[in-house]
Amino acid sequence: MLEATDLVKRYGDVRALSGFTLRAEPGEVVGLVGHNGAGKSTFARLVAGLAAPDAGDVRIAGRPPKAARALLGFAPQEPALYPSATVAETLRLFGGLSGLRRRALAEAIDRIAEALLLTAFLDRRVGVLSGGQQRRTQAATAMLHRPRLLLLDEPTAGVDPQTRAALLTAVRAAADDGAAVVYTTHYLPELAELGATLAVAKGGRVIARGTAADLLGGLPGEILLSTDDGEIRVPAADPGAELAGVLATTSAHVRDVELRRPTLDDLYRAVAHD
Repeated sequence: MLEATDLVKRYGDVRALSGFTLRAEPGEVVGLVGHNGAGKSTFARLVAGLAAPDAGDVRIAGRPPKAARALLGFAPQEPALYPSATVAETLRLFGGLSGLRRRALAEAIDRIAEALLLTAFLDRRVGVLSGGQQRRTQAATAMLHRPRLLLLDEPTAGVDPQTRAALLTAVRAAADDGAAVVYTTHYLPELAELGATLAVAKGGRVIARGTAADLLGGLPGEILLSTDDGEIRVPAADPGAELAGVLATTSAHVRDVELRRPTLDDLYRAVAHD
């Protein structure tokens, strides 16, 4: 569905993308992670057709972004909404731009409003909504027309748990419906909830790509012992299997044991260390 190949983008002397390559298939959630400045948002703008690459190519279902707008739903990192419009007016506007009309538009608004907990706010102006409600409204504009490619740039940044749960459920449902999803985030546990494959970006390119199981497989976990004298941390490839040996060699009185398996944070540190 999405093929971005060797993308290069410069802003003056700054090289935001430097050979950025990423592919997303129908039904797949791709978790795009990386520190600020890794190129995630620039990549999203190029895929959305809001900027053109200096080199490289983007194809959505075989078409360039401007010819594939009806197939794309995009929620940028910073909400881009009209504060004086109501939520319902906003959704009608974006739905109409996506080609939805009359009954189909009304049904789509009802569906996405229920999924993203917006039904009670449809008549409220966007400018008076909370941050979480605005985030849900922005995501709704991207998901309203059931796009075949859904591009969400930090959709849960700074939101409340209720908003995060609703968004994750809606994103997983979109993928289950056959959409390819590219989901950029700093909240790595979300990607485990979504069952996402991973793409780790650094310096304007993807430096690691694969399933969480594949990328985490070679990383060590940790055995954490709480003792009367403090904490003891022991790196362990298989914490469960190695626990007995660690306890046998520990002379301090152990009050608590925690087995910590590799996490997505460990992955990022392993492949994108500075």
